[in-house]
Amino acid sequence: MAEELPGAWFGFGFCGFGQALGSGRARRVLSPEPLRAPGAGLDVYRVSASWSYTAFVSRGGRLELAGAAGGAAGGCRDAWASEALLVLLRAGPGPEPGAELQAWAPGSALRGEPLWVHTVEAEAEGDDGPGGKPQAGPLPLLPCARAYVSPRPPFYRPLAPGLRARRLELGAEHALLLDEAGQVFSWGGGRHGQLGHGTLEAELEPRPLEALQGLPMAEVAAGGWHSVSVSETGDVYIWGWNESGQLALPTRSLAEDGKTVAGEAAGLHEGGPDVKSTAGGEDGAPTPFIAVQPFPALLDLPRGSEAVKASCGSRHTAVVTRTGELYTWGWAPWYIVVYSLLWILLVVACGTLPQHGLMSSVMSAPRIRTNETLGRPQRSART
Repeated sequence: MAEELPGAWFGFGFCGFGQALGSGRARRVLSPEPLRAPGAGLDVYRVSASWSYTAFVSRGGRLELAGAAGGAAGGCRDAWASEALLVLLRAGPGPEPGAELQAWAPGSALRGEPLWVHTVEAEAEGDDGPGGKPQAGPLPLLPCARAYVSPRPPFYRPLAPGLRARRLELGAEHALLLDEAGQVFSWGGGRHGQLGHGTLEAELEPRPLEALQGLPMAEVAAGGWHSVSVSETGDVYIWGWNESGQLALPTRSLAEDGKTVAGEAAGLHEGGPDVKSTAGGEDGAPTPFIAVQPFPALLDLPRGSEAVKASCGSRHTAVVTRTGELYTWGWAPWYIVVYSLLWILLVVACGTLPQHGLMSSVMSAPRIRTNETLGRPQRSART
């Protein structure tokens, strides 16, 4: 996994299981707080957030779990937490180079034997990027960039021989892949438009998104049933299910509360989105809303901000801009807040279910202002 600069980690959201999101003094953290990772002085290198527990990996290879799942282990290179499975990438047991992929039940406390073990071969010569670091992203994509791990059997899933992945993200029923050329592929269930092919049909094999061809992408993120992609020029494209405003498009639940502002997205394909309406406009006319967006929609962030990173929970979305601002929108029963940083954010990790988030900054703590207007990107005022 790619090296990351040291920085302070912050957490916020639901922490009723003791997921160490912040102070840990309550069932929810309403504002970002310094992360209380288990283990004194743990130099956190990677964080993977599931709904009921969080996995921390230190620069020294120490793994610590906090929340509904507990336990610790050494020799870890990466960890991927989900409610169904905890996947670890650990140093191989023998003298030969390479790694061992292990799948554990989250409630096992990492005792006994793993559910499944697979030996990951060392990178072939020439496969590494600058400085000898692998170009592939973190789990669930494997270092070889030609296979990934799934929370359901078969755990090890090879990719097509000609497909070289740079990043791979898994939703509840679908997968997104970003290849070396910046092209986006999707496959799996499509009943909520999360594949982005303009239909609600499933795809058994990775299929390129025609709507994004010719637009090199730098990032992809998969929510439960929605998807996000960030282009190399900082544009955000978003598609799939919009039940909770996770697409920043007008949605029924927020329109009924009078909280939705329409027209935040541009570039919708004609006839593409599933546009419906509900009563409640000021003039008595029905208020339109979008339940499903089966094509990528170009999302305009406030003030023309350019994105560099995106992450998704099951029903919420987070985007970091080039100037270090973090925008969040979607389902927020625990008041997903909005804030900006005095320096750029490096990492955003949304929980598997839509109730908490994690972030890492380089230099300083965020300035925070809560904002109850959901369904479109929001941020705090800069100082």
